Amino acid sequence: MTVVAAHAIRESLRRRVFAVVLVLSIVFLLLYAWGAGELLADVSGFEGNSFLVDAETVAGGTILGLAMFAILFLGAVLATFLTIGAVRGDADRGLLQPLIVRPLGRTAYLGGRLLAASAVSGAYVVVLFGACTILTGLAGWWPHRFVEPALGLAAAAAVIAALAVLGSVVFSSTANGIAVFMVFGAGLTAGLLGQIGEALNSETLDTISDIATWILPFEALYQDGLAALTADAGGTTEAIVTLGPFGGAQGAGAALWPFAAAYVAAVFAAAAALFGRRDL
Repeated sequence: MTVVAAHAIRESLRRRVFAVVLVLSIVFLLLYAWGAGELLADVSGFEGNSFLVDAETVAGGTILGLAMFAILFLGAVLATFLTIGAVRGDADRGLLQPLIVRPLGRTAYLGGRLLAASAVSGAYVVVLFGACTILTGLAGWWPHRFVEPALGLAAAAAVIAALAVLGSVVFSSTANGIAVFMVFGAGLTAGLLGQIGEALNSETLDTISDIATWILPFEALYQDGLAALTADAGGTTEAIVTLGPFGGAQGAGAALWPFAAAYVAAVFAAAAALFGRRDL
């Protein structure tokens, strides 16, 4: 399994996937540093206002929450491109047959591809989130929690990687990429529905959003991470930052992590079962 993971990473290096990601990440960090610095400098004059709102927490939590969304999206792109042709793509190129017959086997091959995508995309989102956190802190505001949002982003990337591996068994590379990003968009829509439901006090929309968020737990992990950014906020400030960017900040409780682990295991088991019945 680790042999396949190492091979997948080397192949990505050969194709300069990481070089492109590095350049885009540097551009993103430069723009983020500029925006965070300007925003927090502008709101610093609102401290001690009559509305009892911590302006720096609202501004810092919002902009770092936006960064979390961008980081999750970039991590999803990386995880998808590392797995987009894991089965159908490699099979069409004639690369898969010699590997799964001897000495690896199908389950080990799939596990290696998932391990590579999860490890690389998970490490990427943690490092990028750490960089954004430092830039935000230097600009004037530090999040209330760091570990929970960082691990939540890494786990969300692993969930997306598992879905991409499953899709690679069923779809061609292009169709799989489209399907994964449609699923990603569905998760985002679920978060927005939750915000609308809270604003309208609609239990129906809240219920639909909750169900969809747990069906696509990368969104629940993202929302839980958003909530951790400003976990110590209270009063009016808490009410404002709970709205969150692109999906409300909602703590999911201790059940989220075992559920996410079981979800990834179930998706991988489904991928392995389908792959086992597939003719190459």
